[in-house]
Amino acid sequence: MASNPPRRLLCLWFQARGTGRHLVETYITYPKDKSADKAVLFLTDIFGIFPNAQLLADEFANNGYLTVIPDLFQGDKISVSDMESGKADLPAWLPNHQTSHVDPIVEKSIKYMRETLGVKKIAAVGYCFGGKYVCRFLKPGQIDVGYSAHPSFVTHEELGAIKGPFSIAAAQIDSIFTTQLRHESEETLIKAGQPWQINLFSGVSHGFAVRGDLSDKTQKWAKEQAFCQAVVWFNQHL
Repeated sequence: MASNPPRRLLCLWFQARGTGRHLVETYITYPKDKSADKAVLFLTDIFGIFPNAQLLADEFANNGYLTVIPDLFQGDKISVSDMESGKADLPAWLPNHQTSHVDPIVEKSIKYMRETLGVKKIAAVGYCFGGKYVCRFLKPGQIDVGYSAHPSFVTHEELGAIKGPFSIAAAQIDSIFTTQLRHESEETLIKAGQPWQINLFSGVSHGFAVRGDLSDKTQKWAKEQAFCQAVVWFNQHL
């Protein structure tokens, strides 16, 4: 990997409708030249700001993009160990992290990037859970170009309403972004009329682009290629 770019962890204030103010932990990593003209808003999977996500963010920075990871879950992320051991209770967790909870955090992050950091163009990556919010905010003045790896819970209405280029990295083995849903998404994207791309990676499962086993040759290659897919897509459209 390239040498690490400057980075910092800070907290942003936001206020959801009808609620008090909240602090959102945010990881920010800069390109070597500390430029902020173009940036990546990194919308995470259910594991939030954890080492795998931070390493990916650093690599976006190494490729010239100021990268911002907001904590979409206000400290209530799922731990990898709980998920792997079967202790995670997703049916109980998900109701507390719906669009009414997450949208204000994404809105605040975009505002902070544009108004405080001076970002002119925003790309967004969404891994699993975060892919839904790339679609929701792929609109003029919000997100300019989007990418998602193995997206979760994106509705056809959200996908069909995008107003910018959108790229997807899909896993062959995925109980959420299934083969049927992938094909349906192709039809939806065609109707949306925006530039789009779907790359399908064989021999890997949901989550490979963040948590692929680097000791496994197939997973390592797919993870690296999915990252390159995002960077090339952003270079093309920003």
